[in-house]
Amino acid sequence: MSEANATEAKGLPTIDVNEYGGKKEGVKQATNRRLFMQLLVFRTPAGAGPQGAPDAVGAELLKTLRERKIPGVVYADAMDPRSLALLSWSEDPARFVRDVRPLFAEPLLSSVELREDFGMLGRTYATGHEPELEWTLLRRPIENVTNEAYPWHVWYPLRRKGSFSKLEPIDQSHILREHAALGIAYGQQELAHDVRLACHGIDAGDNEFVIGLVGRELHPLSHLVQAMRKTRQTSEFIEKMGPFFVGYVLGTSSGE
Repeated sequence: MSEANATEAKGLPTIDVNEYGGKKEGVKQATNRRLFMQLLVFRTPAGAGPQGAPDAVGAELLKTLRERKIPGVVYADAMDPRSLALLSWSEDPARFVRDVRPLFAEPLLSSVELREDFGMLGRTYATGHEPELEWTLLRRPIENVTNEAYPWHVWYPLRRKGSFSKLEPIDQSHILREHAALGIAYGQQELAHDVRLACHGIDAGDNEFVIGLVGRELHPLSHLVQAMRKTRQTSEFIEKMGPFFVGYVLGTSSGE
């Protein structure tokens, strides 16, 4: 008996880990590719001198990323004058271990203090309706975070209440559509663009999603979060949001 038949005989469910989008040329799009993104926030030592000042560390980190072809964004933390952050991404999450992790053992970052409460890791996912599935999963997030016109970025995790999962699919769809329509409206007016990541089981705080908002100015990003509070998803089904990291882009590395 084949492995597939043995599984069926035992009555076990068939597991499908693909991402699905809308139909393209009459065929529903499917892929097993996705992008992982990691945010690390860290504080530089006090009194480190000019070479250890946050902006100097950020500039040197950016230089290192470009030399080693590691894609990423380096942020100044708007809420902590001594803190910086590094956003990096890859289809292979092992790259965070192989390439990003060693940076913090080298002289430049060996004395920084990682702010574990702001660490975020997530993966892109599809809703089943994307007209260009691979662009949505693999390129759109990178285009948003590396766009020089969008220097303000806000990142935060969230967790929904278990009661949302118990709703009928049609009810979930209506709730999510209301939430999504608001985000699309801000995007069409060039006020805010988003990055949506799932983090089930890979988040230390048991969060389900990581959200990134990027834009030309900070106020519209805050305005969008405020407007979202009135949607049914946020007002009834969000159990926890935050902490919120507010970053100003110091520079980007394409990884090429």
